[in-house]
Amino acid sequence: MDLLNDWPEPIVPVQSLAESGTSVLPDRYVKPPSERPSVDPAADRGEHISIPVIDFAGLTKGMAEWRATMRLVSDACREWGFFQVVNHGVSVDLVARMRKVWRDFFDLPMEEKRKLANSPKTYEGYGSRVGVEKGATLDWGDYFFLHLLPPSIKDYNKWPSLPTSCREVTEEYCQELVKLCETVMKVLSTGLGLDAGFLQKAFGGEDVGACMRVNFYPRCPQPDLALGLSAHSDPGGLTVLLADDHVKGLQVRRGNAWVTVQPVPNAFIVNIGDQIQVLSNANYKSVEHRVITNATEERLSVALFYNPRSDLPLGPARELVTEERLQLYQPMTFSEYRLYIRKKGLQGKAQVESLKATN
Repeated sequence: MDLLNDWPEPIVPVQSLAESGTSVLPDRYVKPPSERPSVDPAADRGEHISIPVIDFAGLTKGMAEWRATMRLVSDACREWGFFQVVNHGVSVDLVARMRKVWRDFFDLPMEEKRKLANSPKTYEGYGSRVGVEKGATLDWGDYFFLHLLPPSIKDYNKWPSLPTSCREVTEEYCQELVKLCETVMKVLSTGLGLDAGFLQKAFGGEDVGACMRVNFYPRCPQPDLALGLSAHSDPGGLTVLLADDHVKGLQVRRGNAWVTVQPVPNAFIVNIGDQIQVLSNANYKSVEHRVITNATEERLSVALFYNPRSDLPLGPARELVTEERLQLYQPMTFSEYRLYIRKKGLQGKAQVESLKATN
C-alpha cells in the first residue's frame, strides 16, 4: 500500500454512525483517559478567561489607531496564539450564505457525498480521518477539504456541485478571507519590528498556498469519551475560523487548562500556525487547540488555512536571532513539514518541537 494514496482501513463517515441512533460510542472513537474532555462549569457560565477580541476598525483610521490595533494583535499572538477579530470587512450576508451552503451539503444523502471521498494524498474532498496510522483512535467528525491557492492546484471538479450555489459562494468567501489574511500578515510583521511585507515575502509573495476545511461534528452519544478533533497546533501559517454561531466546541490550551472559546457574533477566530512560530523564532506561538463534541446538537465550522509556498525552506528570521535569543528551529519546507501529519495524524505540538535546533 502506498502510504499517501490509500487509507489503511475502510472509511466510515461519522455522520452515518450518529444517524444510526447508536447510544454507545464505538471503541475506535474512545480517547485514552488523559485526552478525554472535562467540563469546565465556569467556562460554560462565561466566567472563564477568554481569548482576546480585537476590533480591526482601527486599521482603517489614523496611524495612532493602526499602531494600537497592531499592539493588541502582537500581544495576543505572543500570549495566546489566538484572537477573535470583529469589523474585519467580510459581509455578514456572505458569511450567512457560506454557512447555509455547507450545512446543506452535509444534509445531502450519504451516497452523494461519497462521490467526492478523499484520499490521504491531498486530503481534497469528503473525509472522516486525518493520518494513515492503522488502528489509530479516531475523531468524531467529518470534513470537506479543498485547495484554493496557488491557482494551479485548484480543481473545481473536486468541489461540490450540490448545492448548486456552493462553488460560487465558496469562491467569493475564500477570496475575501485571503484579503483578510494579507492584512493580518502585515500587522503581524510590524508587531515583530519587521517590514510590513516581511512575512508575506517569506511565504512566497504572491505564490502562497491556501486551503479550506469545512468541519461537521455530528451529535455524539458519549461526548465525555470522544473529541471532535484531537489536540494539535496548526501546521501552516495562519488560520481564520468561522465558528458555529450557536454551538460551542473549540477549546484552546492555556497552560495546563483548556479554555472553551465563546464565539463573538460576526467575528472570525484567528490563530497562529507552526510556520509563523518558526519564522518569528517563537516570539509568536502556535497553540494547541481541540474540539469537544455535543450530545444534542450538531456543529459546523469553516477553517481557512493561509500557508507558505510548499517548496520554500522556512527558518527563523535573521533579524529575530540574537545572542540573547538564539535560533530555535532548523529550516524545513512546508511540504516536508506536513508529511509528518499526513502519516501520523494530529500529535499535539510534537512536529514543531522536533524542529528545534541544537545550539
